[in-house]
Amino acid sequence: MLGPAQSSPFVRPAARMVEALAGVSAATACAKLHQMGITRTFIDGPVPLHREPDVRITGGAVTLQFLPQREDVFSGGEQEDAERKTALWAVLESIRPGDVLVVSAQASHFTGCLGDMLVRYFKLRGGAGIVVDGRVRDAARVRALGVPIWCTGVTPHYASQTELFPSAFNVPVGVGGALVTPGDLIVADEDGAVVVPQRSALALAEDSLLHQDREEFARRRLDEGGRLSDYYPLTGAGLEEYLAARDAG
Repeated sequence: MLGPAQSSPFVRPAARMVEALAGVSAATACAKLHQMGITRTFIDGPVPLHREPDVRITGGAVTLQFLPQREDVFSGGEQEDAERKTALWAVLESIRPGDVLVVSAQASHFTGCLGDMLVRYFKLRGGAGIVVDGRVRDAARVRALGVPIWCTGVTPHYASQTELFPSAFNVPVGVGGALVTPGDLIVADEDGAVVVPQRSALALAEDSLLHQDREEFARRRLDEGGRLSDYYPLTGAGLEEYLAARDAG
């Protein structure tokens, strides 16, 4: 069996980057990155396991890669105990407070990448949340732990029981059609998960918070009976009204 592969050391995002993005929605982050020319940032597939309307995370990515099993390299027949020698255990030991674990599992319907014990340990190490391009197991116990998780569903299988095995950690991974490299920022809420490169984080946060403030103004005007064409998108006289209200406030 191959031992877990790991990339070279990576730089976690500075606390000021995480704090700056804390109020930015996934939809706004995705739209603003698109305007900046970074167009494939949405992690397609994973949805919140917890359906509370306020579920959200912001943090730096650590990654776990699953690959197809091959009997001469790794087989589920080696039983669950063999997993402790893989990247699955290794990545959990690498978790620091505020990390977001991003798991590439090829959208498998049969691989339960994480369950109660592993998510529990992730929480105890201070992890912020998990994004899985695949399934988790022990759903009731995992929900009870309160760790925000985005996944494609649930399964009774453990991680290496069927078709995949945990091969590498903290390497670049493809997750739901998006590239995630260790140290990227993840913004996730009820709309899904979005990848934010560190070099774009601060500019994105500033532009996004301004955008969200303008949208909140437009939302109030629409609720008061304003015309859609006057307030969305916010341009012309509507924008002048917003600027005047902001300056007066």
